Amino acid sequence: MFPGPELVALHNPRSLITESYRVLRTNILYSSPDNPIRTLVVTSPLPGEGKTTTAGNLAVVMAQGGSRVLLVDLDLRRPNVHRLFGISNRVGLTNLLVEDRPLESVVQKDSVGNLDILTTGPIPPNPAELVGSKKFAMFIEEMKTVYDYIILDTSPCVAYTDAVLAGRISDGVLLVLSATAGRMDAAIQAKKNFEKVGAKIIGVVLNGVNKSHLGYSSYYYYYYYYYYEDEQGKTVRKKKKRTHGRM
Repeated sequence: MFPGPELVALHNPRSLITESYRVLRTNILYSSPDNPIRTLVVTSPLPGEGKTTTAGNLAVVMAQGGSRVLLVDLDLRRPNVHRLFGISNRVGLTNLLVEDRPLESVVQKDSVGNLDILTTGPIPPNPAELVGSKKFAMFIEEMKTVYDYIILDTSPCVAYTDAVLAGRISDGVLLVLSATAGRMDAAIQAKKNFEKVGAKIIGVVLNGVNKSHLGYSSYYYYYYYYYYEDEQGKTVRKKKKRTHGRM
């Protein structure tokens, strides 16, 4: 088995798409100077919006930057990290939590230095209970002593509670939306779900944008959003535009 073509940061590290993932990495690292983001939930409101592809490429560029990274497939319903990286899913997280197996016996090394991957292993009958358990929370705390960053690819967050449960014990949540298949009502519901438990959405990734619509010159642009609270305590969104390169 070989890594899938979606893992562009591995196959084509000099591409403009890979550079966009590096920009995303930088934005995450500097999004909270006083409380650095070390554990990150990557999720989407609905299936098929590109969360696993985003999580995998982000993990690769973080590892390429010299950080020790653990990518955990926490989608205990429809796991895809093993398919993305072309590795086995015979053993993984569930074996570690249920059978008390050591990390060394279930974690897999990627060709990228500093990147370790923990697949789901056998699908459990009670995914939400496992993600919300004290044992899983203790596992994450222990991994903070080993890795610089822990990326959790979770189930879609509107239909299932897994991502919200993981968001409670993580430093931040990255919400992935599809420009073509995403639904605004689902995105709004996802935001509300995380707010209810006090989880912090640090940003939104918009997938499937037609770059030909982003500008009219020989440069193309991408947009990112950041949030802050005004003097009245209301959340305000600002939009930034950056020149990314020549077409």
